[in-house]
Amino acid sequence: MNAQTRREIFARLKQNNPAPTTELLYTTPFELLVAVVLSAQATDVSVNKATARLYPVANTPQAILDLGLEGLREHIKTIGLFNAKAKNVMALCRILVDQYDGEVPRSREALEALPGVGRKTANVVLNTAYGEHTIAVDTHIFRLANRIKLAPGKTVREVEDRLMRVTPREYLRDAHHWLILHGRYVCKARVPECWRCPIEDLCPYRPKTRDPEEPTATSRRGRRIGPG
Repeated sequence: MNAQTRREIFARLKQNNPAPTTELLYTTPFELLVAVVLSAQATDVSVNKATARLYPVANTPQAILDLGLEGLREHIKTIGLFNAKAKNVMALCRILVDQYDGEVPRSREALEALPGVGRKTANVVLNTAYGEHTIAVDTHIFRLANRIKLAPGKTVREVEDRLMRVTPREYLRDAHHWLILHGRYVCKARVPECWRCPIEDLCPYRPKTRDPEEPTATSRRGRRIGPG
């Protein structure tokens, strides 16, 4: 894929969604950090339901420490792996209070040193909370980058590094959100919805899928003659 096609892809994604953002609900960098930690192997919807119960009670590192491990578990028990996640959140809250005056650090190294925080989580926080040019490659972005040949790679890090190199600078701030939302809702894993894709003509993926609501051509005898 050449640079002109990549630029046009991002231009269309921007036109389709001028102000993309995460679907996790948050009001502070700390709330975002906790939500992303909780979202591992869980849906954003399930995390939002849990944090809607948690944050009115405790939405700062000290407040969660005061809530205690059992109290935190009770609020997030509907999320998968909640026991391990509760321990990580408690541990990272302790570090934030002891080392950062309760604030979420803005450096990758400091973020990745927190329990339960890996490179992808750090990228999300740096990009969404602090506006840095990072791309957090999840399963949706990894699949999309390889499927449409935007930034193919065999590993998550390879895809991330390539996306950072080939994404036009003016689109880097929001590239993560455009790609994850496109992969989640249009270029889906099992059956990509090519018939409603804004970049369908720029995408090399074959075969293109058709609208399931579109009538299938039939012969006069009623025998199907169209694809599908």
